[in-house]
Amino acid sequence: MTTTVIQLKELYETDDSLWLEETIKLLKEHKFQELDLENLIEELESLARRDKLAMASLLEQIIRHLLLLEYWEAEYERNSNHWEAEIVALRNQLNDSMNPNFSKHLNQNLTAIYQKALRYTQRKSRLTNLPLECPYTLEKLLDQQWFPQKY
Repeated sequence: MTTTVIQLKELYETDDSLWLEETIKLLKEHKFQELDLENLIEELESLARRDKLAMASLLEQIIRHLLLLEYWEAEYERNSNHWEAEIVALRNQLNDSMNPNFSKHLNQNLTAIYQKALRYTQRKSRLTNLPLECPYTLEKLLDQQWFPQKY
């Protein structure tokens, strides 16, 4: 282990922002042997988890608003425009960052994401008529033009 790697490891523990700057500098200079690979791998894994959690959170919020829009009759008149606007904004954010990896992750976790949204929506609205399984496909959830039909 070179002195640079040892210094980088110590820097990681005291100033992660400076550690990141130094790591980027080493990468740009192709000084791969001087990298603190252990912490770099940890940071990259953390970044991947953070991104997936952020995408799942946006999808959960879309589902919450769709459930409120579709099922909360008592609040529909007063809140439907707000819920629809929130859905549009959340879809914009989600679609702007979407890639095949995120799409696969969201599809694989749609059931769990829905369950979180369902618990939140049940607590917020006290509704008992919400579907126990997700009534939406990922395609519909991401489609800017799609909204549930009111009968």
